[in-house]
Amino acid sequence: MQPFALNYARPAAELEFAIPYAYDSGRQLNVLFDGRIAARDHALLRELGTTTSTAGSKTHFDD
Repeated sequence: MQPFALNYARPAAELEFAIPYAYDSGRQLNVLFDGRIAARDHALLRELGTTTSTAGSKTHFDD
């Protein structure tokens, strides 16, 4: 028996652009390539809507 959800599961979509920030494990947040905190860049937030990363998402439900 196949679970119902597998009838509709699709692979994750590939990103069509480069993300302009990276996760800094020392500071534990996303930073732009010039070192500024990504969450403080209002233009970036308007464009992307969020600056999420997968760091900790396996252990913390509120990341």
